[in-house]
Amino acid sequence: MRRFDEIFQIAADRKGGAGALEALLKSPAPVEELARRPASDWLQEMARAVFQAGFSWTVIETKWPGFRAAFDDFDVNRVAFYHDEDVDRLLSDPGIVRNGRKIQSVIANAQMLRDLQAETEDVSGHLARWPVTEQNELVTMLGKRGAHLGGNTAMRVLRQMGWDAYVTSGDVSKRLILEGVVDKPPTSKTAMKAVQGAFNTWHKDSGRPMTQISQVLAMSVA
Repeated sequence: MRRFDEIFQIAADRKGGAGALEALLKSPAPVEELARRPASDWLQEMARAVFQAGFSWTVIETKWPGFRAAFDDFDVNRVAFYHDEDVDRLLSDPGIVRNGRKIQSVIANAQMLRDLQAETEDVSGHLARWPVTEQNELVTMLGKRGAHLGGNTAMRVLRQMGWDAYVTSGDVSKRLILEGVVDKPPTSKTAMKAVQGAFNTWHKDSGRPMTQISQVLAMSVA
């Protein structure tokens, strides 16, 4: 496995130099800023990621004001208590994508966030302050307790929220394979543990946020 500065140089050579590469990199949100965001923001990003999966992102974004209206601005305490009549209402709402399983997932994820709030007394703070060196555990928890948050979906939710997340996209996976971290796109527990270990090493050695490390890995092959 190469040092991060070597991978950075590979990416820089592809993007027109170190300065050009740095200009493309994004920074995560400050942890305490993220901790102050309402639970509705988390539910909204979960819903967006679930509905975008396997569908046109442009269509989802165009319809998003309709989603916000249909789901009561993603108020966790309201959505968590939706009943059959609410599901029927949503299934007949032309302002959203009327996919029954995905609609049910929004309700289930609201219930998860409500439960986490009861357990931690501060669900946003709990998620925001989760150690970035233990992202794999956070993603696993969201996948087990949430709905339709498996694979890269939970990672994309974290990234969209501004959490300092890496995402095992196709390009990131290619670099991980080239570095010998995994031998194929990671999906198993063992592979994801190896990925977390590699990112932790690069994070410690470079002092860079996981978000930027992930971006650099992707741009080193694309």
